[in-house]
Amino acid sequence: MSETCTTRCAISEAVTRLNRECFCVSLDENALSHALEVELGTPGLYALTRERCPYLFSSQPVFVSQAQLSQMRAVIDAVESVVQSPAWRTHRLASAADIVRHDPRGAHSVFMGYDFHIGRESVGLIEINTNAGGALLNAALARAQQACCPAVTQLVLPAGISSALEEAIVQMFQQEWQSGRPEHPLRTVAIVDDAPEQQYLYPEFCLFQALFQRHGIRAVIASPQQLSFSQGMLRIGDLAIDLVYNRLTDFQLEQPGNTALREAYLANAVTLTPHPQAHALYADKRNLAVLTDPAALNALGVSEGIQQVLLKGIPRTEVVDPAHAERLWATRKNLFFKPASGYGSKAAWRGDKITKRVWAEILAGDYVAQALVMPGERHGVSESEPLIFKYDVRNYVYNGSIQWVAARLYQGQTTNFRTPGGGFAPVYSCLKGS
Repeated sequence: MSETCTTRCAISEAVTRLNRECFCVSLDENALSHALEVELGTPGLYALTRERCPYLFSSQPVFVSQAQLSQMRAVIDAVESVVQSPAWRTHRLASAADIVRHDPRGAHSVFMGYDFHIGRESVGLIEINTNAGGALLNAALARAQQACCPAVTQLVLPAGISSALEEAIVQMFQQEWQSGRPEHPLRTVAIVDDAPEQQYLYPEFCLFQALFQRHGIRAVIASPQQLSFSQGMLRIGDLAIDLVYNRLTDFQLEQPGNTALREAYLANAVTLTPHPQAHALYADKRNLAVLTDPAALNALGVSEGIQQVLLKGIPRTEVVDPAHAERLWATRKNLFFKPASGYGSKAAWRGDKITKRVWAEILAGDYVAQALVMPGERHGVSESEPLIFKYDVRNYVYNGSIQWVAARLYQGQTTNFRTPGGGFAPVYSCLKGS
């Protein structure tokens, strides 16, 4: 065995051992309260978060190696290189809806989420999401970490890195605005979602509102039904809106309640981020079928080197075709089924959990089947009981650059923020690898 291989195996074993044997509680609840209520948010936000989202923050970190971080970065770079190519845009937009083909005027879309499952020797990109939530929550979480044992002392993120992320977030929104209207400053932002106060991540909306207002940008939290489009402006009451931070899951703004926002976007009266084109180019899960099909990649002119990274780093995916129902059913235990335009793990199924009724719905719906890649495991303690959590790793990406890396601990088929001891977790790595 080569020295490089020996080193890689040793590092992999060290990471596995830390995730299995380190039971340190790194979350300082008093520091988290101070971050949410004083440093970042508003009075009462910590209590609201704990009441509404008791399993939003894990008390334990997740450990990865530098090699695994590098592998994720390589996959992200490969995907970005394909998506930014003229051939990909032609392929995805040629027959798309008008709103998808509408020019977003340079807006890249904020908070792309590249979600990975990590094994001992490999990483697997399971999906890409627009409007990936949690970035500011993870900034708060980073402010509340403590070193509980010598092994963790050097891993805790340095003071100031959370502030740097917050500044980068504001600059990102400024860039989205300036790409379309460089002659005017960004004055107003609307954080828009259906019934926002009822959303699970509503506390993060409050964090964004406070962040914008600390930087001199007026921010409101609103439902799309509160918006109106008149005299060439998108408004909430008498307030003209410059930019909409879009947290809606109606990706093409087709629902009647989104009419004002749709009209304003198509009239170039507002900067919308994320926008429908970004979802079509990145987050439609049928894209993964193309990105894992050598023939399709060859047709798009993707280089051999990029193809190798994609085929190694993304589980094989195919669009579910009823003509292949017999084969897919026979191999279902090795597959994961997801709706092509789904989000938040809704209506997603591990193949070994599928009933005949669900299978009929999958065949009748618009689904993809992805080769099953098991998530990583993190051993921990919840309410004094030993537990084994699954975890995935989310890379927050803007314009091809990784802004932050966080983990999500959970039990069950998919991430759910319903597991005691689970939730967002910091990702620690100081282990070097090739």
